[in-house]
Amino acid sequence: MSLTATPIRFLLSPSLGEVKEHVRAELFSRALAQRLGRPILVEIAPSYEVLERELAAERVELVWGTAEQCTHFESRARAVLRAVRAGQGSYYSALLCRASRPLTLGTLEGTRAAWVAPRSTAGYLLPTRYLTESGHPPADTFREERFFGTYRKALLAVLEGEADVAAIYASHPEEDTVRAYLAEHLGADERQLLPFAYTHATPADGLIITSRLSEADTATLVSVLTSLAGSTGGLEPMLGLFDSEGFVLASEATPRPHMPRAVRQTDYLAAEVDAEQRCLRLWTPTGRAFGRDVREAEGRPLGEALGMEAGGALAALARSARHSGGGRVEYRLEVEGETRWFAAEATLRTPTDPAREATTAVLVCDVTELRAQEERLYRLASFSLLHPEPMLELGPDGVLHYANPAAHKAFTDLFPRGPRHPVVEASLAAARRASTGDTPSVHWEGRHWELTVTHLVDPERLRVFAKDVTVRKQMEAQLFKADRLAALGSLAGAVGHEMGNPLAYMLANIGFAREELTRVAEVLRSQDHALSTEVADVLEALTEAADGAHRLKTIVQDLRMLSRAPPEQHKTVDVIPLLEHALSLVRVELRHRARLETDFQPVPRVEGDESRLTQVFVNLLLNALQAMDEPDATNNVLRVAAYTAETGELVVEIKDTGRGMSPEVVARIFEPFFTTRRTSTGLGLSVSHAIVTGLGGTLRADSREGEGTLLTVMLPAAQEMSLLETGFGDEPDRAAEGK
Repeated sequence: MSLTATPIRFLLSPSLGEVKEHVRAELFSRALAQRLGRPILVEIAPSYEVLERELAAERVELVWGTAEQCTHFESRARAVLRAVRAGQGSYYSALLCRASRPLTLGTLEGTRAAWVAPRSTAGYLLPTRYLTESGHPPADTFREERFFGTYRKALLAVLEGEADVAAIYASHPEEDTVRAYLAEHLGADERQLLPFAYTHATPADGLIITSRLSEADTATLVSVLTSLAGSTGGLEPMLGLFDSEGFVLASEATPRPHMPRAVRQTDYLAAEVDAEQRCLRLWTPTGRAFGRDVREAEGRPLGEALGMEAGGALAALARSARHSGGGRVEYRLEVEGETRWFAAEATLRTPTDPAREATTAVLVCDVTELRAQEERLYRLASFSLLHPEPMLELGPDGVLHYANPAAHKAFTDLFPRGPRHPVVEASLAAARRASTGDTPSVHWEGRHWELTVTHLVDPERLRVFAKDVTVRKQMEAQLFKADRLAALGSLAGAVGHEMGNPLAYMLANIGFAREELTRVAEVLRSQDHALSTEVADVLEALTEAADGAHRLKTIVQDLRMLSRAPPEQHKTVDVIPLLEHALSLVRVELRHRARLETDFQPVPRVEGDESRLTQVFVNLLLNALQAMDEPDATNNVLRVAAYTAETGELVVEIKDTGRGMSPEVVARIFEPFFTTRRTSTGLGLSVSHAIVTGLGGTLRADSREGEGTLLTVMLPAAQEMSLLETGFGDEPDRAAEGK
């Protein structure tokens, strides 16, 4: 039956942990979705309480619930399927202690208990109920009881001495069965724990199908889930998620006995062949293999018994095994009109009796569905390896447990710096303040990285994804700067407009006062009047006031320049004479501060305004000269160069050997009112930048502290003028000269 495409929400118990179980849950859901024809979204609940709330509110279709939850919700659910373990739909809880310090029920007094969670059946409810019924109520027996969230963490607490007693589920109340489940969680460390008591049986935990699913969809899902134990390949590996071989409806008092199903293809084949690849023994569960009846195969060659296509490949593998001692091969066959994949292994068997001939054991397994699941497994497993952005896994102490290739490429010093690496430090800090909701970021080696930090529960680690947001940060900075400049431009325009008229009045009145006082001073001097000296002082003060007003007028003009686009230009300009004129305007400052070197190459004409471009070059030259100290004038060099770029643009470079600037200062030098000199208005470079960019060019600054600064102007060549028309085509290069 084909189900609708609406996703099924599958909520899992938090005791399943976070790492291996996540992968298993994803594989199980994908395999199940493949059979249903309907997507399944897997989530692991953060707590049993959340799981129960979602279940009660019917916001989920499928839930992996505890035994108590299965019992409680059975009356209102579409169906409840109990897990089958070792052929039973019920299980036990085993009480455990350290093997080095064995306990009994009579020696529990004053010990410490490590439980899974308050609503975990085998990890808390079942053992505490059993202890109470046995006359050892936990509140009176244990000096300390703690919840650890997962079985693995509770078991590790006992291993590491944080607790003395824990509990785990078991399909049978016997030690070998318990050890199998312990090995699942602890590996070889299971030998360090010892079961010393077993509870009564309880109906198993299982899957709860809610009324959000229709009856038809429920019937399909139940059919798939209850038939898992008899299916081939495919889902069995994923059933390890539940430590189960299948499911049985809760309405059935006991699990149905396993009935072999009729199969069309080979599930499993075992054979023993002699040196000529004749079958000494051959067995399959159904008596059929590769679409053939093989119950009378003894004494016949493999190729004849199984068909040349299947038997020939196995015979070749058996011959190879006689020379090498063993071998393995996977191959594809068409079996009864269906393409199937098989894995075959051959092993040479040497008899203990030298008089007997060695034989070859051959095992064949149908792995068609397993291969389909492996493709998804490899895709999941390769995520971190192929993820284009850095991904790390850190311990709580900052120890690096894993970093994908992208992380090692981005952060080449991860291993040497370890927990002291800025990315690791930022991740740990973000984990500590997880409740703030802030997105952590780190600036490292010129790049900006945003970090996404996720907590892994079992084992306790941090998974960190780092995203390179350098380009975004640069764009944000540019937008911020543009907004700031726009605001400053509006303010500058308003201020400049409002100050224009008062300045005009001030300059006119100061000029009138100076003229009148000059006339009065001449009359007083001719009469040798005592007031002539005082009038001269007033005239000097008015002269200084006029100078200040003219300087203020220049500032107002610069402010108004920032607030509007440059006027349209309708002529081409030869830049070299403008540079020479600008140099002549600063010659007094130049004479006291540095030695000049020029290198003017043939350059194209540009579109622009001569006075504005001259203003740009004067501003840049003064900025360069003022960066060099007068006492070191003999060693200071101001180099001015003009040439044509490969792209055809005109380039003017002004380089000084002054103090240089830090990267922070360089980033702000074109901002209005930003200056590092107390006597500067901070408008020269910003106005120059506005003029150059208004002409379609660029103005860039490169500087290093102690090495000087290079200011570069690039302007597009005028379209209507060729290089020969500039007048430089036949002239020799102007050689560098010192002035």
